[in-house]
Amino acid sequence: MSVCWLEQTEADLPIDNQWLSVRERVCLNGLHFAKRRSDWRLGRWTAKHAVAACLNLPANMRALADIEVLAGASGAPQVFLQNQPAEIAISLSHRDGRGLCTVAPAGTSFGCDLEAIECHSDAFIADYCTSEEQELIARIPLEHRDLLVCLMWSAKESALKALRVGLRLDTRSVCVRPAHWSLEAHGNAWQELCIQRLDSNPDGWRPLSVRCAGGPIYQGWWRVQDQMMRTTVCEEALEIPFRMR
Repeated sequence: MSVCWLEQTEADLPIDNQWLSVRERVCLNGLHFAKRRSDWRLGRWTAKHAVAACLNLPANMRALADIEVLAGASGAPQVFLQNQPAEIAISLSHRDGRGLCTVAPAGTSFGCDLEAIECHSDAFIADYCTSEEQELIARIPLEHRDLLVCLMWSAKESALKALRVGLRLDTRSVCVRPAHWSLEAHGNAWQELCIQRLDSNPDGWRPLSVRCAGGPIYQGWWRVQDQMMRTTVCEEALEIPFRMR
């Protein structure tokens, strides 16, 4: 399975809303908090450009307005082209003025997430991480702890989006594991995993897996840039994500 991805920032957003469809403008007008409106616009702008790039469609304002991104019954975004469901699926995330969109064929069970790497308390780890994850965190060198916790949280978010349940499900029902990592591994092994780059992988994506209690095992990838964590997971074997231009 191949997944494409694209990022945009608030600086990329136009001031007006000519690139939104009539139905999307109705949705936007129903949002009463400035931050929620800003995040929503950034997500739609990123998604429309990702869909246009993936399907080789024009990206002018009128063409973007013909690409609709509306919430489905589960809350997950769905793409419509000229009022018809598109043969394409997307997953969206945004954080700190940056939006991420991943694109895959329709019907694919997948998700993505974007998080800032920041400090999390012991209480946060106890509340949201499995006992296996907590043991791994306890063994990691302190200087890598924030990155690992962020990786786990972001991958959980991606998996819960793939399951179409979001944070309605207990995050401890999914367990994240960076690939090639074990509880016996030492600090140097983790450091090498963090900095390893492959000639075939210029964006620095690294593998992970997410095991869902009583459900599927998702395969995925993670990458770090500008103190931001990106993750994407899929129920099918997933190739290195491809960046759209």
